[in-house]
Amino acid sequence: MSEPGTVVAVYVGIDVSQARLDVGVWPTGETFSVANDRAGQIALAARLSGMMPRLVVLESTGKLEVPMALELGEHRVPYRIVNPRQVRDFAKAKGILAKTDRIDSVVLANFAAALEIEPKALPDADRRELRSLVMRRAQLLETKIAEQNRLLGETVPKVLKSLKASIRWLEHQIAQLDEELDRKIDATPHFKAQSELVESVPGVGPNTARMLIAGLPELGTLNRQKIAALVGIAPLNRDSGKTQGKRICWGGRAEVRGSLYMATLVGVRYNPVLRALYLRLRAKGKAAKVALVACMRKLLVILNAMVRTNTPWRQTSPAA
Repeated sequence: MSEPGTVVAVYVGIDVSQARLDVGVWPTGETFSVANDRAGQIALAARLSGMMPRLVVLESTGKLEVPMALELGEHRVPYRIVNPRQVRDFAKAKGILAKTDRIDSVVLANFAAALEIEPKALPDADRRELRSLVMRRAQLLETKIAEQNRLLGETVPKVLKSLKASIRWLEHQIAQLDEELDRKIDATPHFKAQSELVESVPGVGPNTARMLIAGLPELGTLNRQKIAALVGIAPLNRDSGKTQGKRICWGGRAEVRGSLYMATLVGVRYNPVLRALYLRLRAKGKAAKVALVACMRKLLVILNAMVRTNTPWRQTSPAA
């Protein structure tokens, strides 16, 4: 129980669904709901602004949470979008096994209070647009690869014709997105400067540069350990008692990690620093995949330092 005269920090959780926004307040446990439409979002943001919460927390739910988050930002209400898996694990740890939208909203608020989550706004409009374009290109490319795989071994003429037409359409759409992405980056000075910076590294091409700009805005702002953990290529310990388990990489931003992996495959052939590291690890008996992940981490650390210091690639000896 708080002392008389002390100000109790208020945390708010919003469980987002297509039709409704369920709101829970911590520590009071108050709950209420509003419609998840433009009018409901504006009214809720205004109401929460008057409550002056320490933080409003929303779960990441496939972009359904974005309009509400933007409205909170317009009303200068501090907010954070969090990983739903972490919130569910928190609920289980507290013994909260029941799951409804109202229960989830209070759990969200309690989660933020217990872990003292800090506010973090969405990226700016330019970066959000760039990310949407980059992710759409990745979706189309994945579909194209699937259609090309279906083409293999197909013998029915009408199916072959349909698959080839689909692939041509996908290639046209991807080419249009490439043009739009180039225009967007060229028209945005800080995107263009960062793109030129990271593309100066042997092995890093336009697609990797776009993904880094769109999907990793923290590049250049964190230390080497944190940036590697954020992408999901930092080795995690699995030790218990006298048992020393294998180090694993887990979590992080899969789309950024995939793009870095492709850049590393090129880098271990054409980037002297990465190639030297790869060969040295293989000579020590490390598995090819382990060596590649180490090279991914090295590449990310190099890019992070370059962006932080605004320094283009300078070839040094591989040993350095």
